[in-house]
Amino acid sequence: MADIADGEQLSLQGSGSKPYILKNTGGVYSCTCPAWRNQSVAIERRTCKHLRKVRGDAAEDARIGAPASGTSAAPASASKSTAKAKKAGASAESTEAEDKAPPLLLAHSWENDVDLTDWWMSEKLDGVRAYWDGKRFWSRQGNEFFAPEWFTAGLPDFPLDGELFGGRKRFQRTVSIVRRQDRSHDWKELFFVTFDAPSVDAPFEGRLEHCRKWMEDARPAYAKWHAHERCRGTAHLREELERVESLGGEGLMLRQPGSRYEAGRSHTLLKVKSFKDDEARVIGHVPGAGRHKGRLGALEVELRNGKRFSVGTGLSDAEREAPPPVGTIITFRYMELTDDGVPRFPTYVGVRIDAAPFPEKPKSRARA
Repeated sequence: MADIADGEQLSLQGSGSKPYILKNTGGVYSCTCPAWRNQSVAIERRTCKHLRKVRGDAAEDARIGAPASGTSAAPASASKSTAKAKKAGASAESTEAEDKAPPLLLAHSWENDVDLTDWWMSEKLDGVRAYWDGKRFWSRQGNEFFAPEWFTAGLPDFPLDGELFGGRKRFQRTVSIVRRQDRSHDWKELFFVTFDAPSVDAPFEGRLEHCRKWMEDARPAYAKWHAHERCRGTAHLREELERVESLGGEGLMLRQPGSRYEAGRSHTLLKVKSFKDDEARVIGHVPGAGRHKGRLGALEVELRNGKRFSVGTGLSDAEREAPPPVGTIITFRYMELTDDGVPRFPTYVGVRIDAAPFPEKPKSRARA
């Protein structure tokens, strides 16, 4: 069967007057048909009859990690049972993801309310959080990252918490690599940078030393431990933050001395950044004008609380030509919130592949 090369697209005539556009963006295949756009699963797990026609059922089944569910419409008499089956399937998939989600330690933002003197300080890596369970990598939401065997060679049989990191200012490239399911050679652009060993029963200093010793003894080709230093006070913190951000880094992470690893958000782990960040769901595409005429001008997005606004800066020319599809969750940076709760000066950062799903809006009932 034919395939679509990474970064390319092709047209396929459907039942309507206009052809559907099929794309491959970093190993994520998409189609402009309603069947692909209206699916409730993550974009990398969507398929449709048009993709199957081009790539074949076997290739699509292998890509999404599940057998074909069929794309033809169900007869009217079976519509109710089909809807129930879909709902049950979605619920089962959500439960399965929750069961696989690793018990990660998550950070709070520093609000200038804690003296961080003597806390352990490190650069906040602008990569993809990854949990190594001793055999495989998992995302925050319990989705597997399909790393090649040569990439994981030398990693231990005990859990490690870290970041798949491709370098500063390369977040979107890192995402495009780790979301692929073909274990490509592009993984050679990444490192697994470890900063904790969750299963080691010791204070933070002991766990970090455990990471350091393993990495220096085993010398895995694509993994290393993340160095930390003691914060000498607010002036030192501000100086280091300015240095990291001037190099294109995202910010700093601070760990409380002697703290234990715990699942969920903890005030023993704080992130320090000059800019705030958040996630939003794409709900529409605003056409461009001027030099952006004929392509994307801005993304219309929605926060988890329902606030809507547009993100028009931070997008590359390539992203304007092939913008994130409706339903995609993105991350963005901003200065502050307005009085109405809308982010001021939002800037696009990239697609999030490990974000928690957005709550579904309740459907209004039709009057009899």
